[in-house]
Amino acid sequence: MPSPGDSDRSAPANLERSDEPGPAPVAGDAPGDGIVKAVIYPPIGIARVGNSPDDYFIGPEVPDPPARPPGCYRDAEGRLKRQAARFRVYGVDARGRIVRDLTAKGSGATVRWSVKLANTKAAWYAFQLALDIPEAAMAPPTMLRNPTVADRARLAITPSARRVEGPDAGPERFDDGAFMGTPVYLGEIRTDEEGRLVVLGGRGVSRSSDGSIAITFANNEGWHDDVSDGPVTAEVTLGGRTLEAVPAWVVVAPPNYGPMRKSVRTMWDLMRDVAIKAGTLAAPRRPSYSSDILPLFRRLAGLQWVNAGFASGFGWKGLTDFTDESLLKRLGDPTPAEQELRRVVCNAFRRFDVDAWSPAPWPWVYGDAMNIPPPQSPREFVALTDTQLQMLKQWAAGDFEADYDAAPGPYRDIDEVPLAERGESLTRAALEFCLADAFHPGCEMTWPVRVATMYMEPFRWAHQAPDWIEPGLGSVLTADVITTPDGPFFGQVPGGITRWMAVPWQTDTASCSSGYDKSFDPYLPTFWPARVPNQVLTKENYAIVMDRSRPLDERLAAFADRTPWRNPLGSVSYTDQINNMVRGFGQLGVVEARPGPGDAAFPAELEVEDQHPPISAGPVAAAHPAGAAAARTEAVAPGRGGPASADAVDLGGIEKVRRFPAIRR
Repeated sequence: MPSPGDSDRSAPANLERSDEPGPAPVAGDAPGDGIVKAVIYPPIGIARVGNSPDDYFIGPEVPDPPARPPGCYRDAEGRLKRQAARFRVYGVDARGRIVRDLTAKGSGATVRWSVKLANTKAAWYAFQLALDIPEAAMAPPTMLRNPTVADRARLAITPSARRVEGPDAGPERFDDGAFMGTPVYLGEIRTDEEGRLVVLGGRGVSRSSDGSIAITFANNEGWHDDVSDGPVTAEVTLGGRTLEAVPAWVVVAPPNYGPMRKSVRTMWDLMRDVAIKAGTLAAPRRPSYSSDILPLFRRLAGLQWVNAGFASGFGWKGLTDFTDESLLKRLGDPTPAEQELRRVVCNAFRRFDVDAWSPAPWPWVYGDAMNIPPPQSPREFVALTDTQLQMLKQWAAGDFEADYDAAPGPYRDIDEVPLAERGESLTRAALEFCLADAFHPGCEMTWPVRVATMYMEPFRWAHQAPDWIEPGLGSVLTADVITTPDGPFFGQVPGGITRWMAVPWQTDTASCSSGYDKSFDPYLPTFWPARVPNQVLTKENYAIVMDRSRPLDERLAAFADRTPWRNPLGSVSYTDQINNMVRGFGQLGVVEARPGPGDAAFPAELEVEDQHPPISAGPVAAAHPAGAAAARTEAVAPGRGGPASADAVDLGGIEKVRRFPAIRR
């Protein structure tokens, strides 16, 4: 069976092997298809919150979807739509190959879906640092959140399971959970016209139970949000027989403000590496240039639309212009003539054993042990997975599939994908738009996902039994405690993935910026620009670029002028910014694809922020005692009565980037 990295159009790699015995095939409407069980795809679906009460869109179902039309991410009132996760059930044969879509009309199958969501962040432990790295010993201890609340169940939002069956069923709302006695809506499920499951998350509502303001990036006491996660299961009947259905999981995450962009190391890359190291997935014998190497260069170039440093380094007419097809073709040439070029590019990527804590190697992204000042750790910055680095090494040596011209174009819609390959497409599409950069703590999920015991098979988490009782882990979480057998690194429970994240998510998102140490570079390194942009091309500058009656120099200057994406959060203080994000996250811009002006001086397609309105002033943080104390610790740019932009507020001393108190400036 080919590995999913052998080509973009490989067969699914996470189903049972052909030499494993299975139940007798089920007779159905398609004689000879040999269905032995059912499998839910994607194994991990990603939904995202939005403040539109009713409108939503379906998340990516192919790894390289076409750009959506401008405006499609907002409703008629300009509110941010939710992203829905859609699930299908496929019948597979004894070799694990998909042979029928059991959620398609006329499949002959009956599917009854069940989903259970939960948000248990406030009842879990505070985030300090990823506990699977050595630097965790230098960080403050990982204590329980809200330790004075004796009844921990009041901190967990745990609505009952919801079920739907048949086409156009639902919605069934997750609205019977509560936080400290106050009901919280976590989302809903429904089915589409084919009977496929559609999961919607919350509306981005984050609140404090006692009216206090948020004062830090990840561990705000008394707060909750409405992200969630939980199991997706199905009861499948085909030909009068009940089929075993391999379950899935859904994660409800923050919005994606850069929906066309992928990080250089995606969550699919990371989970693939975990499976290869665990021996549950074979590594490709030879990397494919079009599938394994070329995407790295395209991702570096794509980040030009969300970070000014990447624009100058890898974007249009940049220092290493990875938008230049002639360069990309040379890099896909395996002959000795281009070997040194390949070697130079390969050596530019970070390797922990070579580069130490230098910020210069690629991909210019902060890592798990990020701190200001740097802790002199190689994990201050991120590196690609070991699998990616090995493939780069083979590529540099000329040992790769030279398929730059021969590879087919990407599928643009799941219905174009051959049936046998749809499971892999759905798997990659969901996870390639999730971040695996700094787990600090992260965007959609964080560091436990790199623990192999979390998985029942590649890309699919193990589930705990509904009546399982989680062992007590004490008031302090340590690297030893979390390895408890049958603990948090084994079968998962509803809310078990998102509980490791920041509460509320908006305070972490508002804290994610770039160039915290301005003495090195004002734009680099960066946190998560593929989801949380740093500097963007505004609609106003886009209009100048598109106006071919203007002087070329003026248009080029407008193209190069990237505005801080965080500006709507204001420039008073960090405390104001994170609380403005809680109230106004739907007003932050979404970076959308738009056509270029059509002349050779500019790309054929540009990506432009759709809006940039300031968030209206809310309660003044300094009026609250806790907020006043926090605000006094925030340094702002001197002169002019305060900073002119959100990026001028100094974030170099905030808790997010001061994880090691013993290290002084």
